[in-house]
Amino acid sequence: MDQKGGSGKEKKVEYTAQAVSPIVDGEVKLSIGERSFTAAAVFDTAEVFFTDINAIEYSDHVTTVRADSGDYVFSRMGQWAQMFHDELCKAYNKMVLRAFFVSGKPIIAAKGDYRFVEDDTLSGKAPVEIYNNCVVATPPNSDARRIPLCFTTGMDKGTHELTLKLNSGEAYTFSKLGYDTSSFSEAVESNIRELRNKAQAALKDIDHLLTTAQASQLAKLIPEGAAAPIGQLAVTAPSFAAAVEAKISTTRAADSYKVFKQMCDPAQIWVGFRKNDAPENEKPKNPDEEPPEPYLFWMIAPSPCGKYAAVEFAEANTATFIYRISGKFSDWAMQLNRALEAISFKREVIRLTDDELLRPEYAEYYMAAKRTASLQFIRKNFVGRLIHSSPEAWERKLKEAWTGGKTE
Repeated sequence: MDQKGGSGKEKKVEYTAQAVSPIVDGEVKLSIGERSFTAAAVFDTAEVFFTDINAIEYSDHVTTVRADSGDYVFSRMGQWAQMFHDELCKAYNKMVLRAFFVSGKPIIAAKGDYRFVEDDTLSGKAPVEIYNNCVVATPPNSDARRIPLCFTTGMDKGTHELTLKLNSGEAYTFSKLGYDTSSFSEAVESNIRELRNKAQAALKDIDHLLTTAQASQLAKLIPEGAAAPIGQLAVTAPSFAAAVEAKISTTRAADSYKVFKQMCDPAQIWVGFRKNDAPENEKPKNPDEEPPEPYLFWMIAPSPCGKYAAVEFAEANTATFIYRISGKFSDWAMQLNRALEAISFKREVIRLTDDELLRPEYAEYYMAAKRTASLQFIRKNFVGRLIHSSPEAWERKLKEAWTGGKTE
C-alpha cells in the first residue's frame, strides 16, 4: 500500500492487489474516490462507478465487487485486504446515503441482521443508523434501504429484535444488535413521537380551530410531507379541510383545483402539505414584501375513468404531471407519497428517462431509484407533463390526457 498527497492535504491511499476482472488482470494499483474506484495495471485502467456496483463481498482476504459490467476480484493484498474492503464499503455507502438524501450524523449507529419483507424478502447483515426522520440500513449491496418513520404504522419489539411496519404493507426487522437493541428501539419510538408532535403542530398552524384529538387523528392520515383524500379529512375535521382549500385558493394552483373539482369527485382528490424550506436568499429582503407561505401544497386528482391521475404542485404550477393508475387509486396515491418523500420532493427524478438517469450528474438519483420500490413504480407509470400555457388550453389538454394519456 502506498500513500500519496501534498503537504497539508489528506493523503490518498493506493493499494496493490492481484486482479481478475473483465477489463484488467494481474497486478493493479487500487484507489478509491467519492463516486468510483479505479484498478490500474501497466497498460490498462478500469474505473468502476458505484452506481454500477450491486454488491461488495469479502471472504478469505479476497474482495469481490459484483457490478453490471462483471465481477472484479482482488486478492494477494496481505494485511491491507481488510482495510481496502472496509474503505471501499465506506465510500460506497456514503454515496448511498447521499442518494437517500440523508445528511448529518446519526442519532444511533449499530450493526446487526436485517430482514425486509417487501415484494420479495431480503436478509443479511448491515450497519443500521437512526436519523431524525428515518432508519437507514446500508449493507454494501442493492439491499440498502431508507425506512421513513412518518409512514410507520406499527412497531413490534422483541427481546433481541425490532420490526417496523409501514402503511403500505412492508415490514423491516432488525435483530442481533447486541447491547444497542434497547437504545435503538427507544430512539425509534422517540423519533416517531417527535414527528407526530411536529405534524400536529403544523396541522394546528394551518387550522387554529383544530382540537388536540382532531390533530392527533389527522396526523395519522396526513403526516407532514404526505397527501390524503380531502373527503376523508373533511370527515375527521371539516374546519381543516376548509382551511386547506382556502390556502390552495391563494396559490397558483387555484384554477387547477377548481377544474379538478369539476371533472372528478371532489372528495377523491388527495391534498398534501409540507413545510416551505426555501433558502434564506430566496426570502424577501424588503419588509413591505409578502413573506413566503410557511407551507407548500399539492394535489392528486384521479381521472373520471379511473385510469389516470394528475398531480399539481401549488408552489410551481408550471406543469401538471400525468400518471397511469395501476390498481386502486388509493394504493397508487400512497406509493406516490412514499416516492416523493424518499426523494425529498426532487420531482425531476420521476420524469427523467432511463437513459437520462444513467448520466453522471444523476448518479445519486439512479442509486435512489434502484433501492426504492415506490420510486420505481411511480417512474414506470409516469406519462408526461401538461404545460400551463393558457387556462383554456390546459383544461383541454387535461381532458385529452385523462381519456387517452396524451401529453405534450
